Amino acid sequence: MIEEPTVTVLGLGNILLTDEGIGVHTVNAFQKRFALPPFVEVVDGGSAGLDLIPFIEGREKVLMVDAVNFDREPGYIDVLENEGIPARITEKASMHHLGLLDVLSIVKLSGNFPKELCLIGIQPKSLELGLDMTPEICDKQEQLIERIAEKLREWKIPCALQSPQK
Repeated sequence: MIEEPTVTVLGLGNILLTDEGIGVHTVNAFQKRFALPPFVEVVDGGSAGLDLIPFIEGREKVLMVDAVNFDREPGYIDVLENEGIPARITEKASMHHLGLLDVLSIVKLSGNFPKELCLIGIQPKSLELGLDMTPEICDKQEQLIERIAEKLREWKIPCALQSPQK
């Protein structure tokens, strides 16, 4: 019997927009490097919008990694948790443009909000069209991977290195 996931590690962002893809790239690298228990699901959420709801709703804990505009220098990393992550509906041109904050608002309204929510964010340098991240952001990816591992360990979730770095 397969254990249902209760924890989600969610990489967010559009990999076609340079640094905007850092969340997706980081969780994919994390998953290759670390062995996790079956109740932890690592998800490439991309820019999926409403399709993210099943990976957040009803979960015990959700850890997200994303490019975030902190109005700081490129590569600045910060961690937002629980009520520190604003969950509000924002004005959009259409339903296809739902962002993370909108999805969190919908999940909160459903009454099945995670008990623990964490967003590890990094200030992007560029959101221009392109597949390659800027060097400033690439150089910080290892720090982001370690922050994921640290948070999971803080949550008492086993997180064992399974392959050498890089």
